[in-house]
Amino acid sequence: MTHHISAETIAAARARVPGAFQAPLSVRLRRTTLWTLFILLSAWCIYDFGITPARIWEGLGRFGRVASFMFPPHVWTNWTEFSEILNGLGETLAIAFLGTLLGAIIAYPLSFLGAKNINRFNFLRLSTRRGYDVIRAFETLILALIFIRAFGLGPLPGILAIAVSEIGTFAKLFSEALENTSNKPIEGVKASGGSRFQQIRFAISPQVNPVILSILLYNFESNVRSGTILGIVGAGGIGFLLSDRISAYKWDEAWSIIFLIIAMVYVIDWLSGLIRSRLIGKADLAK
Repeated sequence: MTHHISAETIAAARARVPGAFQAPLSVRLRRTTLWTLFILLSAWCIYDFGITPARIWEGLGRFGRVASFMFPPHVWTNWTEFSEILNGLGETLAIAFLGTLLGAIIAYPLSFLGAKNINRFNFLRLSTRRGYDVIRAFETLILALIFIRAFGLGPLPGILAIAVSEIGTFAKLFSEALENTSNKPIEGVKASGGSRFQQIRFAISPQVNPVILSILLYNFESNVRSGTILGIVGAGGIGFLLSDRISAYKWDEAWSIIFLIIAMVYVIDWLSGLIRSRLIGKADLAK
């Protein structure tokens, strides 16, 4: 049985105990202060960056003219020219794959040093995890520019930039996955006389491997997109060809290349999802 409370009853209760119908004064002051700071900061950024309605309108007009040059998209009728584009796409895939693989190979053993259920030495574990943070602080694009200075133009700087960036990311994610494993399989291996290494191999690794595979596949997808950006600064791949077409004002070819990049990323996303559902699904069934 439900009881209907009239508006008059609510109004009378509000008049008797107004404090029960609103947040405490300290909470209201804190909210007002935070919202005021947020609005002031946003307004200052808009003013300082010179964002005005006139500038936005003018930019939209220019963007419309650029977009009009992209249509209809360019269709390559010469195999020599189209093969150059396909080679750039393949190079981007190779950069992303090798960078992801190299980063994972180095990050995997480091992740054990950062997992508290494996590394009992607090100083070493915390130092290792802070090392993850330092590596992740460097943006992939900045690393690519540094490696281009060191190794010259081409795919190698792109591979190294992705690998170094992924070491910090993978090591952190892998160590967190290791810490979230169940202790029951470990206790079973320990009770049967298994060594510490055997506990890791037969109790922890089977639990964490599907998670690691999922992380690798997802980051590989992300690195394909990153590889495109790295190519624009000279680290090889399709991004270099895209930058070249934009610099030459060949907007129709640039749009066609962008379309191929989108199609490539979509196919990789579909394939990685298929791999995850099959391999990780089998691993789940085996538990």
